[in-house]
Amino acid sequence: MARKVEKKPINDLHPTESRWFAVHTRNKSEKFVTRMLEKKDIITYLPLQKIMRQYGRVRRTVERPLINCYVFVNITKDKYLTVMETENVVNFARVGPNLMAVKDEEIKIIKRVTLEAGLGVDVEPAVFSEGDPIEISAGSLIGMKGKIVKRDGKRKFQVELESLGMSMFITIDSAFLEKIAGAVSPG
Repeated sequence: MARKVEKKPINDLHPTESRWFAVHTRNKSEKFVTRMLEKKDIITYLPLQKIMRQYGRVRRTVERPLINCYVFVNITKDKYLTVMETENVVNFARVGPNLMAVKDEEIKIIKRVTLEAGLGVDVEPAVFSEGDPIEISAGSLIGMKGKIVKRDGKRKFQVELESLGMSMFITIDSAFLEKIAGAVSPG
């Protein structure tokens, strides 16, 4: 009888080498979190885009976050708690149970995109379809795997969880679902 070997979650925090991580913030508090982290001497990056807004007869250019509810931080392991203790920080973005660093090349690409004048950029969460194999990447059901049985709007999914052998409705933000890499959805 073969024993199931538990994989230890990956943690990319390093004691001496600073790395980029995505931090999930409360809604509409990205700029506030950035200011609070900078006061704590944390290197941050909040990608902003300039957009035109119409307020009655007045048109104004405003800066809004490129990626809602996320701020990037460049930290070593000893700054992890400092970030987590910051007001309006929800958690570090994770892939399943893994705390993965954002590659420097990806940060450079985001910086290039936001600096490019006149480029309209929209960031959308992953699109899920019926039959897609998924893993819940945040919340109390983190790590559970299953498949999308039915989608009802943007946030309500009927997910069949493999470990329970039943289907249940779960109201969950699509940002907390990850497609399982390498799996092929039917259709």
